[in-house]
Amino acid sequence: MAPSLDVPEPVEDVIANPLKQKPQLVAPEPEHCPGPESEQAGTADSCAGCPNQQICASAPKGPDPDIPLITARLAGVRHKILVLSGKGGVGKSTLTAQLAQALARNPDATVGVMDTDICGPSIPKMLGVEAETVHVSSSGWSPVWAADNLAVMSIQFMLPNRDDAIIWRGPKKNGLIKQFLKDVEWGELDYLLVDTPPGTSDEHLSVNTFLRESHIEGAVVVTTPQEVSLLDVRKEIDFCRKAGIKILGLVENMSLFVCPKCTHATEIFRATTGGGRALAEEMGIPFLGSVPLDPRLGMACDFGESFFDSFPDSPACVALKGVVRGLAGQMGLDPNEVVPEG
Repeated sequence: MAPSLDVPEPVEDVIANPLKQKPQLVAPEPEHCPGPESEQAGTADSCAGCPNQQICASAPKGPDPDIPLITARLAGVRHKILVLSGKGGVGKSTLTAQLAQALARNPDATVGVMDTDICGPSIPKMLGVEAETVHVSSSGWSPVWAADNLAVMSIQFMLPNRDDAIIWRGPKKNGLIKQFLKDVEWGELDYLLVDTPPGTSDEHLSVNTFLRESHIEGAVVVTTPQEVSLLDVRKEIDFCRKAGIKILGLVENMSLFVCPKCTHATEIFRATTGGGRALAEEMGIPFLGSVPLDPRLGMACDFGESFFDSFPDSPACVALKGVVRGLAGQMGLDPNEVVPEG
């Protein structure tokens, strides 16, 4: 007989109150109990004499009081975009960095990147600001500016040593994500890109909860062509639908390897079940495009340089611009204004 999971909490409850932990009761809930998470918990007449009374009375209740503060702080951010994937190693951070640089090529746009991959913060390295630190003033934390119109916030800026491991439980991660939203002076932004770790757990629930009132534009979901990746990406799409997050589109990363010298294309990761395009059709979501493997893109990320400036005519660069134009169309924007030619 196969082992079974514990009875899960209802999905609706987890998504509505992801940061609340149920009180650890010392006795079974008695008859006529108002519920350990209700507003009357510990104070109702039926609670008198219950061993759980003090526990229930002291448990947090009601909505998070910081959410209105977050909403006010982000009032100047026009488009908030999540970059998600159920699978690790598909290039979410690379794609986030390239989307940010592509959007920032428009001098009239201001772009922010929030790195919520707490245990693996790679955005600062990719944007060439790894050695910078966060400055704190009376009005909040100042993001690091990778360019005149490109702001970045990451835990990497706060580490005593760049190779220090972040060994944190979920509540502490959630607390830092809240600070990134509530305490950072993001100011007026056209776009805020949120890079996330793989999965559908603490960080994703926190971001969705904190940003719900200030409106999330939607999510870009990233995959690679092989079925092993698509399996987990289907779960991420299911998460978005259950959480009420609009899916702006799917990007297939590492679709082909295009030789920089002869431009011959080779399938490194074979799409045995049709790849990202087939998945997008199956799930009824927009397909934003395929981005080929290019070793020069990896080098640009390692050195924190702009791939668009260094290799503007490469197949990967052309594909990335196509992805951004497709994303702009999904947001109801003019693609030619979002990504000017040249």
